[in-house]
Amino acid sequence: MKLPDSILVIERGWLSSNNVLFFEGESATLVDAGYVGHAPQTVELVKSVLAGRRLSRLINTHSHSDHIGGNAALQAAFGCKIVIPAGIERMITEWDTDALLLDGAKQRGDRFAHDAVIEADSEFEMGGLTWQALPAPGHDMEALIYYCAEKRILISGDALWQDGFGIIFGELMGKKDALPATRATLEMIGRLGVDIVIPGHGAAFDDFDAAMDRGMQRLASFETDSTRVGRNAVRACFIFNLLDLQRLREDELAAYLKSVRLFDSVNQSMLGFSDAGFAEWLLDELLRSRSIELRDGWILPTMAP
Repeated sequence: MKLPDSILVIERGWLSSNNVLFFEGESATLVDAGYVGHAPQTVELVKSVLAGRRLSRLINTHSHSDHIGGNAALQAAFGCKIVIPAGIERMITEWDTDALLLDGAKQRGDRFAHDAVIEADSEFEMGGLTWQALPAPGHDMEALIYYCAEKRILISGDALWQDGFGIIFGELMGKKDALPATRATLEMIGRLGVDIVIPGHGAAFDDFDAAMDRGMQRLASFETDSTRVGRNAVRACFIFNLLDLQRLREDELAAYLKSVRLFDSVNQSMLGFSDAGFAEWLLDELLRSRSIELRDGWILPTMAP
């Protein structure tokens, strides 16, 4: 598997999305900016790989905090223009922290001003190649993915990973079209000719058919039992928040879960635990998967942020 010389993937660990850099002579374009807590690191990483080039554009795939969180810092550092999917323009312009899932999920983000939008089904250039902006509702109902038919490369954001896809947030908010939209997006991706996928998280991969099979199997399990969407969301989002917090007192877990609107809503509408039972369930789940450890009364993540 070899990407064109004009494309460089900066693979990030949680909390940040990958950063995808496109070289265009003396300038460059970046897709996705990582989380605000990693913004200084992101700026230094991008500066090092630019090697004297000018970062002219920053393009986002969707609105979640781990993809747009570094926008403001990168714009301040490099003076780049910011281009966002047209469907998220209102929430970015108004900085609607509810729609951006910042308040409800207790995540952070720095406000930024965008310069332009990308419309679904439009074409544009990055790295000397033509890309199609394809609508990919599901994980984020306004998300775009970027596809280069010539090189058979897909920048999939969180619509497809090597082992699944991102949380289906719409389902958690009672949007009954979110699961069908996720299926339609996967089916659309499956019809593309793809040799290399650059996902929002994890390494670029070329086992496209196997990844599609895994994604479809995961989706089918959610369609069979939608409470799995809720359980998956709570586990993943709690670990995300814990990485940002770095640690949390074990005896404060129940109160913390109650204080996060997303977690409390999922429990009330899907899971039905008592507050104490919710905390006990989550602690058992994360200890079993070795995602956390307990040390001197503190809950600690087992992966570095």
